[in-house]
Amino acid sequence: MTLNDVIRTFKAPIAMAVSFVLLENISWIIEPTFFGNLLDALIDRFYDHQNKVDIITPLIIWIFVYLLNLVGGMLSRVAGGRIYPRIYAEIATRVITVSKNRNQPMTVMLARAELARDYITFLKERIPEVTWQFSATFGAIIAIFFYDWRIAAVCLLVIPPMVIINRLYQKKVVSLHKEIHDQREDLYTVLEDNDTRRIRNYYFGMIPPQRKIAFWNVLDYGIIKFILMIIFIVVLFICVDVDKFSTGNIYSVVAYLWTFISSTEYMPTLMESVTSVKELSSRLAEERHNPVIESNE
Repeated sequence: MTLNDVIRTFKAPIAMAVSFVLLENISWIIEPTFFGNLLDALIDRFYDHQNKVDIITPLIIWIFVYLLNLVGGMLSRVAGGRIYPRIYAEIATRVITVSKNRNQPMTVMLARAELARDYITFLKERIPEVTWQFSATFGAIIAIFFYDWRIAAVCLLVIPPMVIINRLYQKKVVSLHKEIHDQREDLYTVLEDNDTRRIRNYYFGMIPPQRKIAFWNVLDYGIIKFILMIIFIVVLFICVDVDKFSTGNIYSVVAYLWTFISSTEYMPTLMESVTSVKELSSRLAEERHNPVIESNE
């Protein structure tokens, strides 16, 4: 059962959970603009003593956007707690049923059912992170464009190198995840033998591929962070020296810039998770032609 099969089968509940995540993310992306407007209004009113400046309207708008983010976050967490445990129960039942029909050993059935938990981890944790990364990266660039197209262009220039770097990273770690999954399938067989030495060798045997994955993760992370440092310096120079932005505008641009940077900061970890799930999908792809358990959501 591949990840695509899971998404197709449970598309309605997954779409509902993701929609709440999008509400949370989009409201958070646009929030710095309205807080920057509120900041400028407060400065004009209390520091420049412009008594006719309206501070109530920008305050109400900012509170509304902030509450949208709060509601979206609460709903996404409630939906995740209700939806994904049921999906895992359905997937585990199907995987064990298919394995049983193929006369596979009980140890393989249990191991594959446990491996299928990675799908739920991906859907519950990684999909919101990927959604956030996508909306934050391009949402921040779009927002920055309205302040200065040159800053947005600088941010856009960094995306192709990051895509290339992460593709190379993905190629390097896919075989390592296959090695880890191969060993995880042997877990119950190893425990069944009740041999302490073999159990020790099993767990210590998983260290080398995890260590190699960590090395490629660190390399990917370091290169991306160095590129982003250069981008940050260039953008700050444009904000302060070229555009002469107001305090509120500088706050908004810097907030969007930090959003852009933070969204790309966790890209190596996300790519590792995507690679692991892709390998797992290919491992369980042989089951895709079997009947799919229908969702009762």
